[in-house]
Amino acid sequence: MTHSKYTNKLKDEKSPYLLQHAHNPVDWFPWGDEAFQKAEQENKPIFLSIGYSTCHWCHVMEHESFENEKTAEILNRSFVSIKLDREERPDLDRVYMSYIQASTGSGGWPMSVWLTPERKPFFGGTYFPPNDRYGRPGFNSLLKKIAESWSRDESNIRSVADRATAQLLKFATQIASSDSINLTPEVFEKAAKQFISQFDGEWGGYGGAPKFPRPSVLNFMLNYAHTTGDMNALNSALFTLKKMAEGGMHDLISVQGKGGGGFARYSTDKFWHVPHFEKMLYDNAQLASTYLDAFLLTKEEQFKSVAEDIFNYVLCDMRDSVTGGFYSAEDADSLPSHDSSHKTEGAFYVWEQDEIDQILGEKNSEIFSYVFGVKPSGNAPSDPHNEFVLKNILIRRVSDEEAAKRFSLTIDEIKSILLHSIERLYSERLKRPKPHLDDKILTSWNGLMISALAKGFAVLGKEEYKNAATKAADFILSKMVDENQKNLKRRYREGESAINGMADDYSNFIQALLDLYEVTFDARYFLSAISLSESMINLFYDNELGGFFNSSSENTDVLFHLKEDHDGAEPSPNSVAILNFLRLSSMTDREDFKDVAEKTILYFTPLIQKSPSYIPQMLIALQFHLSKSVQLIFTGDRKDETFKELHKQVFKRFLPNKILLRADSESVKGYPFLKTLIDDQLKGEPRAYLCVDYACQLPTSNPQELNQKLQEISI
Repeated sequence: MTHSKYTNKLKDEKSPYLLQHAHNPVDWFPWGDEAFQKAEQENKPIFLSIGYSTCHWCHVMEHESFENEKTAEILNRSFVSIKLDREERPDLDRVYMSYIQASTGSGGWPMSVWLTPERKPFFGGTYFPPNDRYGRPGFNSLLKKIAESWSRDESNIRSVADRATAQLLKFATQIASSDSINLTPEVFEKAAKQFISQFDGEWGGYGGAPKFPRPSVLNFMLNYAHTTGDMNALNSALFTLKKMAEGGMHDLISVQGKGGGGFARYSTDKFWHVPHFEKMLYDNAQLASTYLDAFLLTKEEQFKSVAEDIFNYVLCDMRDSVTGGFYSAEDADSLPSHDSSHKTEGAFYVWEQDEIDQILGEKNSEIFSYVFGVKPSGNAPSDPHNEFVLKNILIRRVSDEEAAKRFSLTIDEIKSILLHSIERLYSERLKRPKPHLDDKILTSWNGLMISALAKGFAVLGKEEYKNAATKAADFILSKMVDENQKNLKRRYREGESAINGMADDYSNFIQALLDLYEVTFDARYFLSAISLSESMINLFYDNELGGFFNSSSENTDVLFHLKEDHDGAEPSPNSVAILNFLRLSSMTDREDFKDVAEKTILYFTPLIQKSPSYIPQMLIALQFHLSKSVQLIFTGDRKDETFKELHKQVFKRFLPNKILLRADSESVKGYPFLKTLIDDQLKGEPRAYLCVDYACQLPTSNPQELNQKLQEISI
């Protein structure tokens, strides 16, 4: 248990993760000068523990070690201990994760790193059990050995740290030279073949367990299939999306207008069945967008309903009602009951057969259990920590048609029974202790969600999605950007905006502003995107070589600045930035924006050629660069019904490489060319101009004619 008699220097922090440790007996410091000065003055190594508030093994290590008074005594005597929230400072996390991966071959959280007082790493790992087990050294014995080594052989340890830092810096800054962007569509084919070779034809996904959604891969495969007509790429992505939606990773207890639903972090098995139950905003934002693209490509209702389910979850369970901003995550662990003292994985989400029988009654329970795979003995195919004994993680492996045939009922009767059953179980689930909510608002992840909601409004026509997107964007513009609309803050919590924005904050929020502009034609978003893009260049861009560093030179507490390239759980800021600047160059006709995009592509060209599957979101940006430039320029009153109908035609199909603009007096500030079209607006009748490679066709005021033109062009 946490020792409330202890209070350390984390008590005044805003990060939920740091606050979770504010009453540990460990004398924790937040990352900052006070801790660094203490380490230097007392000549003690730093123990740096990095995690986040919904991290399961972070909780385990806290309970086992950081709440333990004997462990705390060792840490307090021999080290200066620092806690860091990786979601607040991803730049620092990336530097030390690079060290851990290079020195151990793997990485993860909690991350445990030992540093010299100058913050150079000399030893590290991830989770350490309190005693020797799982093939890992016990944490206490490890602390004693490191403390003894420091006192006995400090100079050698410092030399090791110097060499490790130098090697990391060399690795981070070395690139193969490339004189030109000599990239062809063959890189897309190479990436697609690599993904197809990893495709699980039985259960979907690319690779084996554990299975992560990695939306950037799915986005690339959908984009590639649309461009080339490759049905293997298309079918593999669609099959994966269907299997994910049917699996336990998808919270199937969801009620529209109330909450529930959304996706957990990843599946521990190949069946998408047993998830790691934490729910992250960035996963759900990206997946909502991907399911919408799948719907546009296929018009299959299943994809549409999954996107709506994700939006329902986020708007009901992850949105701050006052600011309109979106929270970061929900924990995997929760108390099984209000009488429990120990949290377990997935307790909020799992069910016993007897429980379902009692809630639904015999007949409905039989139907529900058949459809959702419920068994008296539990249904988890793997349970290494014995947390799911007799428990069921709901999956959907049976269609309404199959259930109707099995129980001699109509499909409508089955639908009604299942809907009623889900509503009953949802109500019962609300009586359970809820998982911890990480309620900090991150600009980067909010940007991803705003983009998804903007697309949701455009594709599905639901005003609540547009309203939610604009409220969140307006909140960030008013509370997390300085008065000159130039510099972003990264995190907002309890009335405080803090931490200088990182590259991903800028790239994801700029993308959100562009997406929001294209569905609302509110020029504020267009002009703010331009202003913040100029700031992003000033703060993060490498003028010499190209590419964007994760954090700016103003962050002097970072050993060195990295350029993130991997499109993993989140797209890299460089991938998103390239597409942003390509879009902006087309929207503003500014050569400097185009140069930034092309020089960044040039910087990453050797990586694109060698490992295209490593950067699928960057390939989407490259696809945009190599494709025809397609612009749609609208004139007229936004509130006019003809204008609205013209605008709607653009979002009836999958058109990944489009640019939308409206000629109005405000947007002209971003693109003077539009001034020549404003006279059309004054004439009253709305018009749409379709331009391909800067050659514009005759304008039209007929929505059906525009629809036909969009069908004819190849984007």
